[in-house]
Amino acid sequence: MSLRRSRLRAASVLAVCLTALAPATAVAADEPSGDQSLQRQLDAFVNRTGGPPGAIAVLRTENGTRVVRAGVAEVGTDRSPGSDDHMRIASTAKAFSGAVALTLVDRDTLSLDDTLGERLPQLPDAWASVTLRQLLSHTSGLPDYSKSDGFVDELRADPLHHFDSRRLLDYIADDPLLFKPGTQYRYSNSDNIAVALMAEAAAHKSYEELLRDLVDEPLRLESTSLPQGNRMPTPYLHGYDVSEAGSPQDVSEVIGMSGVWASGGIVSTPADMTRFIRGYAAGRLYDRSTVEQQRQWVEGSSEPAGPGHNSAGLAVFRYETRCGVVLGHTGNTLGYTQLIAATPDGRRSLTFSVTAQITQSSDAQGLHRMRALQENFVCALLRDRNQ
Repeated sequence: MSLRRSRLRAASVLAVCLTALAPATAVAADEPSGDQSLQRQLDAFVNRTGGPPGAIAVLRTENGTRVVRAGVAEVGTDRSPGSDDHMRIASTAKAFSGAVALTLVDRDTLSLDDTLGERLPQLPDAWASVTLRQLLSHTSGLPDYSKSDGFVDELRADPLHHFDSRRLLDYIADDPLLFKPGTQYRYSNSDNIAVALMAEAAAHKSYEELLRDLVDEPLRLESTSLPQGNRMPTPYLHGYDVSEAGSPQDVSEVIGMSGVWASGGIVSTPADMTRFIRGYAAGRLYDRSTVEQQRQWVEGSSEPAGPGHNSAGLAVFRYETRCGVVLGHTGNTLGYTQLIAATPDGRRSLTFSVTAQITQSSDAQGLHRMRALQENFVCALLRDRNQ
């Protein structure tokens, strides 16, 4: 397949997948989650027809770190996925924009009740009453720019098109709100673009600087970046389109990241993501009152839905599994599906990454199996936690 055709196919797949929202229904586990069983289950998930070429799970507890891996980091090689391999973290990047915003709230640079009209008066008047709190909880009513005809058409025409990341909301500027702010939950990529813009306006720094100063440095994230282009730092987990049976296509670098930015453009590693979610879930970046605001839950799921029953807080989700509760975020983008989760005290964590995009629309059975598998990993993580 030519590079041009591969990019067009990838752009079409991404455009379709951007519209997918997985329902947060409970999923029963397929088998017990003993240590040896976890390896067997991950191997089976990768080796199934249409499965991702690679997967890696990092479980960290007070007693140390265990890494479970299956498949390969790159098709055609025997290299196993590694904790220091770079990957696209997809919508788990929304937790990073949440971390930036909530840290600014903690420092009184922003308020959860600040509105778009106050901080970003250049945006449409119809959006003026939307608050930072509503953006972070996906109750804003903002239409999703990534589903707009204009954005999708440009992406399909040129998968490497360089978007102005700070003008992505222009694609929906003429659209009304989908509902009165605060009255419904609806996951939208527009929300976290607006969050980043509000942070920039309040702090008078670029979002990239804020990420570095408020998140990367305090949590010691050494391999995390927010690129604009399509190139991946090495070494990296190659991401694949597995929609054609027996013919996985490497899509790691066929799409530029300027069109997702603060909503899903970060590149990181399983090791860095483990450090991030342990600090983020525990609320180490801000004080207890801000944590309490963050953990006011409403019905709503991440995208794709995480393990167990999902509910939404401010840029974090609560996953209630049969074995207990973890907090975190999921994400999927072309070539990658992600879960990061940790206990509310941050002492136990799971980073779960696969090298294919798994959604309700593209692989409903695979999503069902993945959520059951993720729940088994969570149960292994929480086992004997009180001993």
